[in-house]
Amino acid sequence: MPFHLRFGRDDLLRCRFAVSPLWETQEAVRTLKRPDRHAYHPRWLRRIRAAGRGLDLSALWLLMPRRGHSPDFLGPPPIGPAARFEEEIAAVRAADPVAAGDDIARALACTPGAARSPRGRALLADPAGAVRELADTMEAAWHALVEPDWPRLRTLLEADVAHHSRRLAEVGLGGVLPELDRRLSWDAETLTVEWRDEHVRELSGQGLVLIPSVFTWPDVVSGFEPPWQPTLAYPVRGIAALWAEPDDRTPESLVRLLGRGRARVLAALAVPDTTSGLAHRLGLAPSSVSAHLTALRGAGLLMSRRYGHRVFYECTPLGIALGAGGGVAQELE
Repeated sequence: MPFHLRFGRDDLLRCRFAVSPLWETQEAVRTLKRPDRHAYHPRWLRRIRAAGRGLDLSALWLLMPRRGHSPDFLGPPPIGPAARFEEEIAAVRAADPVAAGDDIARALACTPGAARSPRGRALLADPAGAVRELADTMEAAWHALVEPDWPRLRTLLEADVAHHSRRLAEVGLGGVLPELDRRLSWDAETLTVEWRDEHVRELSGQGLVLIPSVFTWPDVVSGFEPPWQPTLAYPVRGIAALWAEPDDRTPESLVRLLGRGRARVLAALAVPDTTSGLAHRLGLAPSSVSAHLTALRGAGLLMSRRYGHRVFYECTPLGIALGAGGGVAQELE
């Protein structure tokens, strides 16, 4: 069944992309309970196993039904294009207890028996205490599950925003929205999302926040009832290569063609990255990485684009073919 988001003239001017560490933390917690989300994350799951055992996530999981409402105040729309976790969790802690209590009750109602469970009754009996407890748990989850990998995640998320921002300039909003995910379509100023239930929402001049997400895959998530700004989270580009280490995907044919240093840089850019990010991942000096990037870009294998103060590099179609170990690389052997 479709979910329709209807845009007015003002909404078209108030759409924005954002990256949210709080959103990724919330979805990482949800992913731990969702085996259907594990396909791309086995390395991450193995790495955080011990840290995850030290967390009590039961209250958060109780408010994360498989279908239905999750509390909006726990993951509000990002306050800026690249908010820090500390800023976002402060907004959670400042949530109005009365509104938060209503939000919690609505989420508990989506799971049979949840509101009558001991934990559910405790959350409903003391909304102010529930806000503090849930914020503390979310912060602990951030430190244990997401923060150690945040530079890698942020790079992928910001590269996605840079890519789609460029596409927005090239094809406009109606052209870029269906490119975010195959389940999105645009017609007559209406964004339609393949959904489980039919629903229509008028954006009413608030616009739409678009959030790329690592842990939302394979879902497209839309939500936030008034007064929150409508938000749509979609799976980020390049997730398949996110957790692979550069040497895992450096073909020997590419090493023989380009030399090991440049081959490793090109193969690592299956996921767009910055000079400093590549240097950290590859264990190379930033000056060496910069020299390799300059040579590879001069050969037409890479392109660069700026996002804020950071410059991201990614492969051109020729670079993708070479990095995969096929195409021209095999022909030249």
